[in-house]
Amino acid sequence: MAEEEVVLTEEKGHVRFITLNQPRKLNVISPKVVYLLAQNLENWEKDEEAKLLIIKGAGRAFSAGGDLKVFYDGRNSKDYCLQVVYRYYWLCYHIHTYKKPQVALVHGIAMGGGATLMVPMKFSVVTEKTVFAMPEASIGFHTDCSFSYILSRLPGRLGEYFALTGARLSGAELVAAGLATHLVPLDKLLELENRLVSLNSGDESAVKAAIEEFSIDVQISQESVLHKREVIDECFSKDSVEEILESFEAESRKEGNEWIVPVLKGLKRSSPTGLKITLKSIRDGRKQTLSECLKKEFRLTINLLRAIISGDVFEGIRALTIDKDNSPKWDPLTLGEVDSKKLDLVFEPFEEALELNIPENEEQRWTGKYEDSVYAGK
Repeated sequence: MAEEEVVLTEEKGHVRFITLNQPRKLNVISPKVVYLLAQNLENWEKDEEAKLLIIKGAGRAFSAGGDLKVFYDGRNSKDYCLQVVYRYYWLCYHIHTYKKPQVALVHGIAMGGGATLMVPMKFSVVTEKTVFAMPEASIGFHTDCSFSYILSRLPGRLGEYFALTGARLSGAELVAAGLATHLVPLDKLLELENRLVSLNSGDESAVKAAIEEFSIDVQISQESVLHKREVIDECFSKDSVEEILESFEAESRKEGNEWIVPVLKGLKRSSPTGLKITLKSIRDGRKQTLSECLKKEFRLTINLLRAIISGDVFEGIRALTIDKDNSPKWDPLTLGEVDSKKLDLVFEPFEEALELNIPENEEQRWTGKYEDSVYAGK
């Protein structure tokens, strides 16, 4: 049986297509996907014939994010996943700073690392079927793939809220929150794609005008979490996860705040370690540049996969995707038991040679690859 092509590429005139092509796995971001994405994005940025990049997902999802099974399978081998983590965070920087217009056509699920192929794009087109979330904290991980930078820049305390709760957002909510640029009905998405191909141009104003031909006004319901800003800002501005939960619980008892009850239940079931690391990362992210956020996220991921503070990420993956019992046994079990010194330890900078190498010179922006790092020689 022929090996599945996990990324499909196509050239139509000056337009370049990337299709994430693992529909049965909801287009997870596997090591091979990361390698192919980086290779194509670099080639097309340097190719004068390539003017516009379009990225989409095959099947019913855009991308469900990182391949958690790869992390789990490497749990007993030191730094088994270091290469893919390095490559993807390095690529995240280049996605944010890409020199040519990119259009993400996003239907279905766009979660975790998969959403990195949507939010930073110049144009991110979502539909009524799009579902976004960053659920990492709940499984003992942290908000990564540049989202400690992205979420920390949302209005008020929405960043803390989305990162800690893993709240799901619809396509309309994504546009309203500034995490997507246009809402287009799903049944018009192919027509829009064909329009962009016929445009055959990377002129941003022309691309924008073409998308706006198909986009519709955003209307979010009164029940949307985006209308709960007053409560969210009040509760999620507290100094610690414990104080956030205490404040949120008090609010849940007030009339009209019944929506808080299931959210609170989810928070209480989440990894205490994941929640604490995530809160600090988002808060730090407000003061950090994109490069600083990515370097920090790289350290956090490597330290969590090395189980320096806790093995919760592997337990979370086991409970969610391996045994699927949804009964993780966190260690430590409570927020109060999370060691603050160990917490600080996972944020400590590595030796310079061991850090994620984000190129600072625009002339050499495609340097600093994994192959050039000290890790490749180990």
